[in-house]
Amino acid sequence: MSDTLTNQRPRQQPVGGAGAPALRLLRVERHYKEGSGRLSILTGADLAVYPGETVALVAPSGAGKSTVLHMAGLLERPDAGEVEIGGRLTGSLNDADRTTIRRLQIGFVYQFHHLLPEFSALENVMMPQLIRGLDRKEAARRATELLSYMKLEPRKAHRPSELSGGEQQRVAIARAVANAPRLLLADEPTGNLDPKTSHYVFDALDALVRASGLAALIVTHNMELAERMDRRITLDAGKIVEF
Repeated sequence: MSDTLTNQRPRQQPVGGAGAPALRLLRVERHYKEGSGRLSILTGADLAVYPGETVALVAPSGAGKSTVLHMAGLLERPDAGEVEIGGRLTGSLNDADRTTIRRLQIGFVYQFHHLLPEFSALENVMMPQLIRGLDRKEAARRATELLSYMKLEPRKAHRPSELSGGEQQRVAIARAVANAPRLLLADEPTGNLDPKTSHYVFDALDALVRASGLAALIVTHNMELAERMDRRITLDAGKIVEF
């Protein structure tokens, strides 16, 4: 295994596993104004996601899946409760500190790959490392290793428009983990792909989680993929429950 991957945290036993969770939501509440009233999305939600496990979040549209990801990714602040990343409570942190945690400890993958169209696959994976301050040579080496691990090294010089949908998503996954985060948050990462390509992309993501010790929280409507993950959770009356 390459040192880009093995320099990350080792895999631990997931469900109820040893060690601290990479992500913990503690009695999180989130409410939105709706006219003269209030719409309650999360009402004391609790969740722990451990290193080396994949957790599927499956729920109907409008139930609050995006809100859970926004809380976990420190993109929104809860109205009550706490979000803990890598053992660190984040509720009292200022915006700059929250941004630093997002940049260094959290990777994001979306339904649409959001790759920069004017840059190659290699350059897209290098970008977050360069922003972090890594020198260009080291960033290129690490990006090449990740693309090779995702079986994309022969395509590293291609721009997104020259890649298939599955290849674009694998580049997006490589980019999301380029800075060796603790936590990967994915929002329908295979939603735009055909079933065969979806399985191929999920296999690549799952292998990366197992090899690197990432914790992955993945929103999906694909029950076949959800059943392949370590745990499945849903939202019920503002609470997170297992099923």
